[in-house]
Amino acid sequence: MFRHKGNRRTFSHNLRLASTLSFVAGIVNIAGVLSVATLTTNVTGHFAFFAEAISLKNYSKALTFMAFIFFFLLGAFVSNFLVEITAIKKPKIAHAIPMFLEIILLCLIGLTKNITSEYIAYTLLFAMGLQNALVTKISQSTVRTTHLTGLFTDLGIELSQLFFYKKAAELKRLSVSIFLRISIILFFFFGCILGGLFYKTYELKILLFAAFILAIALIYDNLVVYYHLIKRKINRTLKRGFF
Repeated sequence: MFRHKGNRRTFSHNLRLASTLSFVAGIVNIAGVLSVATLTTNVTGHFAFFAEAISLKNYSKALTFMAFIFFFLLGAFVSNFLVEITAIKKPKIAHAIPMFLEIILLCLIGLTKNITSEYIAYTLLFAMGLQNALVTKISQSTVRTTHLTGLFTDLGIELSQLFFYKKAAELKRLSVSIFLRISIILFFFFGCILGGLFYKTYELKILLFAAFILAIALIYDNLVVYYHLIKRKINRTLKRGFF
């Protein structure tokens, strides 16, 4: 799900990546909205609020929205920087570093009490910048899990193409892409709904559940890799024994 790149990456890898992390993004999104009334999975709306604050000459509020944008950007920058610098010596675990950082940040917000609303917003935006950049890099821009505007745009384009592309190969490519985008949207919505339902009881502790899902995804990915490595070693040993 995380390790495979380029031609080694399959639709199954992208689907697991998309469904897991879009679900997490949905939880983080609703947590930001209900706790501090701030969208934390994208920055589109913050540009509009920034412009509104400038027009009203509320410059302190404008700076806050600019900080929201900056922290999402910083998260994306740090994510890719960590991947690139780790990949020089240990490429097999490069993807895990931003995910570990995201898990830590979600746990900190979920467990820490009496923190300011700006701190919560900054941290969650940074975490989602981390996640979006990592997912984009791993999937070669096929999967994005934190922003639905582009997904709905691409989905609308591809649905319209079904009326014009009739060849089997074209239909298969479109069907696979449409299914992937719908999966991301549904899991994001499901994360939002589930997070919203549990927020009434657990408040920001729902972020611990999101962190737990990320941890399980990392563990599962490593277990699958080690399983295939052990399987290959056993097969090689058996072949040597026969020949």
